Amino acid sequence: MTERLGIEHLSVFGLPPVEFVHLVADLGCRHLATGLEPMSCNPHGYRPFSLRDDAALRREMVAAMRDRDVSISLGEGFGVRHGHDIEDRQHDLEVMAELGATRVNTITMDRDLGRSLDQFATLAEMAAALGMETTVEFGPGLSVGDLPSAVAAVRHVGRPDFRLLIDTMHLVRTGGRAADIAALDPSLIGYVQLCDVPVESRLPTYLEEAMYERMVPGQGELPLREILTALPPDVIVGLEVPLRSQAEAGVGPEARLRPCVDAARALLRA
Repeated sequence: MTERLGIEHLSVFGLPPVEFVHLVADLGCRHLATGLEPMSCNPHGYRPFSLRDDAALRREMVAAMRDRDVSISLGEGFGVRHGHDIEDRQHDLEVMAELGATRVNTITMDRDLGRSLDQFATLAEMAAALGMETTVEFGPGLSVGDLPSAVAAVRHVGRPDFRLLIDTMHLVRTGGRAADIAALDPSLIGYVQLCDVPVESRLPTYLEEAMYERMVPGQGELPLREILTALPPDVIVGLEVPLRSQAEAGVGPEARLRPCVDAARALLRA
């Protein structure tokens, strides 16, 4: 179970990279997901950083990951957008590869679905040339908005290294069920992001809830045990549990995330 668990960057609100590595190891996990820059929400007032521009910081992070036996399971920030060409992200992909990332994740906010699929294929080819696979994430408000659309995108790209990312919140809120996951070819699933939420949102917008206020696994209403049972047994499970209200109250990342790790381990054991 320790081999499978990771911490997603939304969960740490801009914690600097080397500290992030140590946090993951101290929690007994092996993986982390990161972007090249911090998210804008920063309740703890962490100093800004750029893995894109700071080669010394990249070296420090790589050394810390080597020393603590932690790796980057997901590189975030490779979304498809109208008016932007994914080929312009070559340098960012090279940085992710330098950091040892095993995969990068994409979404699309471009309403031109045909162009989005072409951009996915280009990204997958670019990432593969650097030794990384690619996952596609679906969710409300995105142009690939649900599981059937994401499966269609994966089949269209038609590469074994272009696979699905399953976020438990997005899956259930878009009508997906554990049975839908169980019906898939397991090889199509590349990564999982685990959290809990109520079945019906209690916040003003979906984006606010997804970005800032999810719940410890088991404290909400999602059928997490059924979903995890339906998944391939070796897929990495990243804990994407942003708890902004706790962070704003002064609760540090280890105290916020240890209950999430303990709950995830209990679910995986079950």
